[in-house]
Amino acid sequence: MKLLAPILAASAASAHTIFTSLEVGGVNHGTGQGVRVPSYNGPIENVDSNSMACNGSPNPTTPTSKVITVQAGQNVTAIWRYMLSTTGSAPNDIMDSTHKGPTLAYLKKVNDATTDSGVGGGWFKIQQDGMDSSGKWGTERVINGQGKHSIKIPECIAPGQYLLRAEMIALHGAGNYPGAQFYMECAQINVVGGTGAKTPSNTVSFPGAYKGTDPGVKISIYWPPVTNYQIPGPSVFTC
Repeated sequence: MKLLAPILAASAASAHTIFTSLEVGGVNHGTGQGVRVPSYNGPIENVDSNSMACNGSPNPTTPTSKVITVQAGQNVTAIWRYMLSTTGSAPNDIMDSTHKGPTLAYLKKVNDATTDSGVGGGWFKIQQDGMDSSGKWGTERVINGQGKHSIKIPECIAPGQYLLRAEMIALHGAGNYPGAQFYMECAQINVVGGTGAKTPSNTVSFPGAYKGTDPGVKISIYWPPVTNYQIPGPSVFTC
């Protein structure tokens, strides 16, 4: 029973999170400025939902006309907060500490970042951070790092407009499917200075990139102890 209590408590936890703003070159562009934010901070749990692309029902997002310019090869920072109104950066201002899992980021080249829904193919993964050798998770590093999720924009991609999809997956209730909680929003960016030397070939679709049976989606992180976590989705694109 000593083991069961923390499992039940973690499974019932409902402290959610939102990718609220994008920081580029040390400048934060503001909540909802160039990032499609929802008014509610809840997760998506159905991997077959169109909302897996850039969030959406039951968390409708607000359109933004801003497209943020980013230099290819630059690191940008997705800023996560518990709610849109959250002003602090302490761990409890980001997401509940029981929400352990990976962080990920994807890009999709689009003609117009302000109108493309993101639904469908063309997404390629550019960042992931799962569980390290000490048992710490990617989400823990963001929670304990002022909500900062660092993402490098590849220098070899073609210039133009992209959707940047930042994601955190909480696995505290993932022993059954549905149970894993997917948190994601999309930033609208214009990549400049890209060489175009390499075209991503290992692209995926949202929905479609994840399955409910994936070992990184349906997993108990409490027992037996996790020794090798397989992050869902494709491999990370490299130049």
